[in-house]
Amino acid sequence: MVKLAANLSIMFNEVDMLDRFYAAANAGFKGVEYLFPYDFPAEQIKERLDKNGLKQVLFDLPAGDWDGGERGLGALPGRINEFRDGVGKAIEYAQVLDCGLLTCLAGIPPEGTDPELATQTLVDNMAFAAPLAAQAGAKLLLEPINTRDIPGYFVSTSGQGISILDAVNHENAWLQYDIYHMQIMEGDLAPTIERLQDRIPHFQLADNPGRNEPGTGEINYPYLFSFIDGLGYDGWIGCEYKPAGMTKDGLNWAAAHLK
Repeated sequence: MVKLAANLSIMFNEVDMLDRFYAAANAGFKGVEYLFPYDFPAEQIKERLDKNGLKQVLFDLPAGDWDGGERGLGALPGRINEFRDGVGKAIEYAQVLDCGLLTCLAGIPPEGTDPELATQTLVDNMAFAAPLAAQAGAKLLLEPINTRDIPGYFVSTSGQGISILDAVNHENAWLQYDIYHMQIMEGDLAPTIERLQDRIPHFQLADNPGRNEPGTGEINYPYLFSFIDGLGYDGWIGCEYKPAGMTKDGLNWAAAHLK
C-alpha cells in the first residue's frame, strides 16, 4: 500500500509553516517531512504533529547557510566540526519528534576541492553520524540530487551514492531515492529500484520536467507505485514537488492513496 508523506517545505505554501500540518492532515495525509525543523522548538512542532494525528517521517541534517546557497555539509572538508555539531542537533529533534529517518546532504564542495578528499570527508562524516543516529532509533540516509537543479552537488547518481555507502560500511547507512532527481540523472527507474530495493528505506517524488505533481510530466507514476508496492516496500513516499497551483487543487493524482 502506497503511503504518501507531504513535504511541508514546498507543499501547502499558501499558509505559514506551522499551519501546514493542519493543511496536510485536512487533505488526507498521515505523514509529513520537510527540509529542516530548526527554526522552531522541537516541542512546538511535536504539538502540531500530535494535534493533527501526523507522523514525522523525515528531515535533513543542518545544511549550512541554505539561504546563502549552501546545500549541505557532508562533503565539505573544512566544515567537519560544524557537520558533527549538526548531527547532535538533528538527533535531539528526532528524539522529540519520533522521527526515524535523517538525511545527510553532501553539499557543493568549494571550487578546486580534490574530489577524493571530498569523498573521504563524506565517508568519514557518515561513519561518524550513522551509529549515533542508530542509537537514537533513526536511519541515516544519503540522497543523490540532480546537478541541473543544483549545479556542483557532490552526490548525483544512485551508483555514486551506493559506492559511498559501501565505503562507510555501516549497517545504518542507507540510500534515499528521489525518483525525480534520478529520472533526470540516469533514468531506468524500475530496474534500478528493484536492484537497490534493500538499500532504500525512503522514496521521494515529483514529475519531470517542472518538478510538479505526478501526472504533469513524463514519469509513469501509476506504474511505479504498483511496481514499488509489488516489491514489498512498506515505507513512505515523500511528495517533494512544487504544486502547479494551490496545493489541494492539485491532489487528484493522490486521491486513491489518501483515503
